[in-house]
Amino acid sequence: MTERFEVRGTNPPPPPLVMQETSFANGNANTVTPRKRSLAQMTRDVLPRIDNYRNLMSVAAVQRPTFGELYEGVEEEKTDQPASGHEAQGHVKLGWIQGVFLSVALNIWGVMLFLRVSWVVGHAGIGLALVIIAFSAFVCTVTTLSLSAISTNGVIKGGGIYYIISRSLGPEFGASVGLVFAFANTVSASMNTIGFCDSLNSLLKQQGYKIIDNSVNDSRIIGSATVVILIVICAVGMDYEVIAQDVFGVVIVGAIVDYCVGVFMGPQNEVAYAQGFVGLNVSVYAENIGPGFRFSEGVNQNFFTVFSIFFTSVTGVQAGANISGDLKDPEGAIPKGTLLAILMTMLSYVLFVLLVGGGQLRETSGIVEEVANGTFTDCTYRKCSYGLYNDYSVMQLMSAWGPFIYAGCFAATLSTAMTNLLSVPRIIQALGNDGIYPGISWFGKPYGLHGEPYRAYVLTALVSIAFVLIADLNAIANLVSNFYLAAYAFINFCTFHAAFVKPLGWRPTFTYYNKWLSLIMTFICIILMILIDWIMALITVGVIALLYFFVVYRKPDVNWGASTQAQTYNTTLSAVQSLNNIEDHVKNYRPQILVLAGHPTSRPALLDFANLITKRLSLLICGCVSPQPLSHRERQSAVNSAIQFFKERKMRAFFSLVDSLSVEMGTRALLQASGIGRMKPNILLMGYKAEWQVSTPEDVVEYFDILHDAFTNRVSIAIVRLKTGLDNGQSVIGSKGSYQAFPRVDSEGCFINEGFSESEIPESPALHRYNLSTHLTPENPVGKGKKSPAASYINMGMEEGPTVSTTAMETDSIFLRKQKKGTIDIWWLYDDGGLTLLLPYIISTRKKWAGSKLRIFTLIDKKDEMQIEERNMASLLSKFRIDYANLTMVHDVSEKPHPKTARLFEDIIKPFREDNSPTSSKDNKFFISDSELKLLVNKTERQLRLRELLQQHSRDSNMIVMTMPMPRKGVVSAPLYMAWLEVLTRDMPPFMLVRGNQTSVLSFYA
Repeated sequence: MTERFEVRGTNPPPPPLVMQETSFANGNANTVTPRKRSLAQMTRDVLPRIDNYRNLMSVAAVQRPTFGELYEGVEEEKTDQPASGHEAQGHVKLGWIQGVFLSVALNIWGVMLFLRVSWVVGHAGIGLALVIIAFSAFVCTVTTLSLSAISTNGVIKGGGIYYIISRSLGPEFGASVGLVFAFANTVSASMNTIGFCDSLNSLLKQQGYKIIDNSVNDSRIIGSATVVILIVICAVGMDYEVIAQDVFGVVIVGAIVDYCVGVFMGPQNEVAYAQGFVGLNVSVYAENIGPGFRFSEGVNQNFFTVFSIFFTSVTGVQAGANISGDLKDPEGAIPKGTLLAILMTMLSYVLFVLLVGGGQLRETSGIVEEVANGTFTDCTYRKCSYGLYNDYSVMQLMSAWGPFIYAGCFAATLSTAMTNLLSVPRIIQALGNDGIYPGISWFGKPYGLHGEPYRAYVLTALVSIAFVLIADLNAIANLVSNFYLAAYAFINFCTFHAAFVKPLGWRPTFTYYNKWLSLIMTFICIILMILIDWIMALITVGVIALLYFFVVYRKPDVNWGASTQAQTYNTTLSAVQSLNNIEDHVKNYRPQILVLAGHPTSRPALLDFANLITKRLSLLICGCVSPQPLSHRERQSAVNSAIQFFKERKMRAFFSLVDSLSVEMGTRALLQASGIGRMKPNILLMGYKAEWQVSTPEDVVEYFDILHDAFTNRVSIAIVRLKTGLDNGQSVIGSKGSYQAFPRVDSEGCFINEGFSESEIPESPALHRYNLSTHLTPENPVGKGKKSPAASYINMGMEEGPTVSTTAMETDSIFLRKQKKGTIDIWWLYDDGGLTLLLPYIISTRKKWAGSKLRIFTLIDKKDEMQIEERNMASLLSKFRIDYANLTMVHDVSEKPHPKTARLFEDIIKPFREDNSPTSSKDNKFFISDSELKLLVNKTERQLRLRELLQQHSRDSNMIVMTMPMPRKGVVSAPLYMAWLEVLTRDMPPFMLVRGNQTSVLSFYA
């Protein structure tokens, strides 16, 4: 029997066919038949299973075969998204009753049920009290519906509200709200503990006992000890916490029954009657049905102040979601348990309002002797101490057995405090696992079999005890309520945003929600924050904003598929599509550049130059052409390293790679297919082919044909030349430890590195430029303290980086350095639509080129018209609003060039003359004929004369920008045209040749 072993994360190849020998009974024949194999043994494909879709950090995760393994038979690196966080083993999981229903019910009941309901009825009356309860229930129910929709849209792990919001809206919102929510829970635990201490002190005072003073100091001692006991119960394990919650629940239910029985029994003595408990009575209902707002607790009470006090008691609907990691089925438990808990608790509040409003007077003196003559309710000219207005112990008065109400108060406060203390460490652990805020991960370290965050428990206990020692938290009670409401607002907004954007991953199994209702509830929560305390609302917004921008600044490297990402996609798609319906206008022209730079790490200076033009302004695409076919891994490696380069150089750029094409065909493909809609390149930026003279004729023609391809597609061209060249000699890494080179239009004139390994690169004049003297590594950066600009691409994915000369490093960073004060000389020779003028103007507006003033040179036909032409040009530049330092009108360009310049030109073209061309080259595009020279003699002499003028006026400028001569199709050959460019640009400062597509890019109209 063959056993099949599976290794996690791998799928073994199918085993060889197993043969089994079978003997017949007569012994005369033996037949070998194949053993029947399973489907898993016959194919590499795997069947759909849940384990294939788990995160890699999950214990049960299994990776399916990669596409490369199935299609090409080669192994590929598997890059599934790893899970964030640790999965505890053997963790005790809770059902929906104990984990959600009981937790939420105990949180909503709280001390409000026994101490403050009577006060609410006294001021608001029965009618408005029911309205307050109904509106609170509405807020809680809609928030729960939103919470249920989110929690059923995938597996919910530990972290509660933080996990839900961060996975829905991203780490920025989730982390900021999660942290303030953890703080709110901690302070809420302290407030409930103080409530327990106050009730206990009152009971001890009645019995004549005390520790120190029956006041603040006793509360501090009892409260600190209580927090320690509760945190120990939570840290020991869920079993003990569940037992404690069950006990608290039984006590609270018993206290509720005790109160109801007492109300129906009526007052048992005259003292209770004198204190306002007269029993259920229609007249009492009639008296208490309307509102009776008055001055109390330092403010003139109204509907909103009373509502704010009551609403703080129902901020516990998230109690079940807070321990989502401890639930067996959080997707089903959270909706069911929370909604049932809201229904039951709100009905109990309604019952209490009806009972206390129908059996208790609003204000009485409590004097038994006044009962007989009925004056015990007359409090017009005296201060009374009993009744709904004045006595918080009305529930004890109306109950069948008063001490049981104390027990209910104790259970309500302690259960709420315990639930809060239990949830905070889970949130801290989730924040620590995700690494959003520095230092929190230390507190979130898991311990033991269940992965309990003991350090987080200690931190929570210390913070809670600190607030207990304050002993009076009324000052920040409203801040805590605002924190809870902010969390509610974000929960509702998460549901609205996901349902509105509708990413394909939004498929909640709980469908009883409405996105517009969730949006309305978002605004209601914000309004309630302002109504409760507008100052605390501002503080809440400020704290969340501060934490939000801190996360934005840190830029955590996480990707959780938040709906904000889907919104970004939708917005971008809509914007790009809307551009198609808008005709281009000259005032909205933007230079959208396709840079033929190869891989960005090969020619960083050219990318930096392009970024000077497009930075925060327009589209930038880095085009790369590889004649060699690339595997998926090599392509992905190139793309990833390019993106990393853009990120480190802070460039807003895209990388486009084509392979299995010649450089010309690949460039043509990039010109025609790059971009989308109106977001397409309108300028082709290239490096100058400085060593074209030693290149093969085919390479020169290919470079020249690229210019024709651009013009054929009506794309403008810009060519950049530096004295030292643009290529830094770096190779692109295809896989670790091996060089994968991409060909590019080399600044020194060669299409180099076409698939050669490092040791096989042929001799080329371009390579002799580098003195392999400086070895850069991350441990040996250039300069003191500050990383060299070249280091942004050196050693990207390499074990040991290549050696780079100092000259190459300076070239790479030439456009990153602040330029000295000088000039940018613009030789606007011919009207190409204004592009020759616009590009240098954009460069001059950049901070590092702010010291370079514009000098403009333009041609005139006749010397005697110089003043008129100068005034006309100055007027045009003024209307264009181009600020320039000097304007020069050039009139002698038609003069004969100096013989020395002519000899230079002859030396340049000599290898390409017809008599000196290779005999194998029959096509005239590979050489310069006498007839061509004779036909274009005037244009040639013009280029030679321009060189002399450049030497005279611009040799010391920071940059030269000149209108590029037009390579007339079918008229000028590649060698002659390259000779023109060589004459113009040789031994010059950084030089850019520009030719627009004859479409205006400047306008003087408003």
